[in-house]
Amino acid sequence: MARSIAHKLRTAALMGPRRQLLVVEACASMFIARMSLAIFPFSRLAKGFGAFVPPTDPRVLAQAEGAAEEQVRTARAIGWAVRSSAPYMPFKTVCLQQAMAAHAMLRRRGIASVMHFGAGKSDDKPIDAHAWLDAVGVKVTGYPVAANFSELGCFV
Repeated sequence: MARSIAHKLRTAALMGPRRQLLVVEACASMFIARMSLAIFPFSRLAKGFGAFVPPTDPRVLAQAEGAAEEQVRTARAIGWAVRSSAPYMPFKTVCLQQAMAAHAMLRRRGIASVMHFGAGKSDDKPIDAHAWLDAVGVKVTGYPVAANFSELGCFV
């Protein structure tokens, strides 16, 4: 256990200040998402995600077009920060919290994203839900999406 913690601290020290700050921001954003979901009904939070549209809406497809290389790099870095720090949060971070955190981080940088919602059946549960996020053609969080999920709609 002590070697594992020392290894993680050493890795964090070597990643550089820019990535360190991104990880801190990802952790804070996931904490805010977690608290927001605990305090407010989802319908209230959803108003801040954008318009809820079917997956076939032209705005969903257009979101990935014309992205600058810097936006693509930023979306990849944010996805990395959220996915890398999620397992180390002091609470279980589910797909919705991760998608909300990455969405907020991208929005602060002026990068549009699409938050997808789907549902499916599994052997363990009669119905299972999943949220995933993409931006500027980058699969940010929640990927890969299991084949048994059908997309119900998304926020653009």
